[in-house]
Amino acid sequence: MPLPNNIAVGTSCLGQNPAHRLDDKIRAAAHQGFQGLEIVYTDLSRYSERHNIPILTGAKQIRQLADDLGVVLISLAPFENYEGTKTPLAERLAFAAHWVDLARILGASYLQIPSQYGTDSVGDEGVIVSEMQQLADLAASSSPVISIAYEPLSWGVWYSTWEDALRLATLVDRSNFGLCLDTFHEVTKLWASPFTESGVYPDGPEKLGASLRRFVETIPLDKLFYVQLSDAERFDPPFSENHPWYIEGEAPEFTWSKHARPFPLEAEFGGYTPVVDVVRAWVVESGFGGWVSMEIFDRRMRDEKYKTEIAAERAWRSWEKVQAEVGRRRAKV
Repeated sequence: MPLPNNIAVGTSCLGQNPAHRLDDKIRAAAHQGFQGLEIVYTDLSRYSERHNIPILTGAKQIRQLADDLGVVLISLAPFENYEGTKTPLAERLAFAAHWVDLARILGASYLQIPSQYGTDSVGDEGVIVSEMQQLADLAASSSPVISIAYEPLSWGVWYSTWEDALRLATLVDRSNFGLCLDTFHEVTKLWASPFTESGVYPDGPEKLGASLRRFVETIPLDKLFYVQLSDAERFDPPFSENHPWYIEGEAPEFTWSKHARPFPLEAEFGGYTPVVDVVRAWVVESGFGGWVSMEIFDRRMRDEKYKTEIAAERAWRSWEKVQAEVGRRRAKV
């Protein structure tokens, strides 16, 4: 039985070369049957520059294209390193207002914010909560209200797990502030290791299993806005300072995320993580009925010759695999 959730795909998943055009990505996603898209700001900016129009006008055109194709633009992403940054808050809120305006024009329900990963940021939770409250209030100050979807990154310096992020959402205490959860961050925080030949932390299965059980038991579904799916490619040989992707000072999980995140269950591209276990807990066992979205970063898609249509086909096949595997495991229970 297919999952009841609507399925979306991030525009970064459909080509990562500047030659890959946003309008082509939207058409390819719609053709495959995706019901929604997450719009990446860079894609929208490039579209507007290519057509020599203001980005607000570009957003109007993209919204019209999506409407014509019958797909929903669910979010604008990623509004990075907002909370705890040492620049004046007024400047950050002014920049946020620009993003919120774009989200409204796009018809997007969510502004997606990855957790802070700047190591020189302020970790005072009182400061962070206040800044997030002001951001949520800004997003709710006009109609339609834009919701803030906060995503805990596995390399986040203050909030790196769903439980950390849920605590923050509880403290912020705004109806339009909730969570965007990504399987990549859950598994690379707890289960998947870039440093071992097995690709798994010795206590990884135990830690992941416990996290998923706590999730099912405690997650308030009104604070779970949407779920993102991706896999991870096993490092062979294990990651080290001698690896060609190594950058001094960059979190290994960040490096991993940028280069080696195929679609779920793409074993042919090195995917090996227990994505389906996470989907079963987060979506099936919790009873979550909202949006599920593909959000991957595959280095192969940086090639200008890589076809957007191929990326969309891969994304759709992956979603079919996930649903089939979830169904197969349901039948075993």
